[in-house]
Amino acid sequence: MANQKIIEQKKQVVEEIANKMKESASYIFFEYRGLTVPETNELRKKLRESESEFKIYKNTLSKRALESLNIDLSDQLNGPKAIAFGKDAIAPIKTLSEFAKEHNQLEIKVGVIDGEITDIETLNKLATIPSREGLLTMLAGGLMGVVKDLSICLDLYSQDLENK
Repeated sequence: MANQKIIEQKKQVVEEIANKMKESASYIFFEYRGLTVPETNELRKKLRESESEFKIYKNTLSKRALESLNIDLSDQLNGPKAIAFGKDAIAPIKTLSEFAKEHNQLEIKVGVIDGEITDIETLNKLATIPSREGLLTMLAGGLMGVVKDLSICLDLYSQDLENK
């Protein structure tokens, strides 16, 4: 029979995982086997820069946390997996995808974005979306173009009125 203290520790870990999942806009499961310690530290650093993090938990504890959130990923959680948690829904996906291009050992398996299970094809599409700052820059540039065109039209109109 399992020690009561060990059972309590496992319950706390399951609660920790479930809380991280609730607080995150997205969490991505990926295989990390084959990454060296310096590569893992580099990945952690890149994820921190995008306000994300990754943790390695036992699959059984991760499954229990997912069950408490009514999410079924039991068929994808075979073999050792790490979980990347992100406050921004796209940031951890982009970071993991870029890192996977340089390191073949890292393989993204499945993700949950805003409570919805997302397959690898969708995750790959999301990884190509520009960052939030990039999208805001594009929007600002588009708006500036409209204002510029309006000012040119008004200037030409005023010159036309002066010539009459």
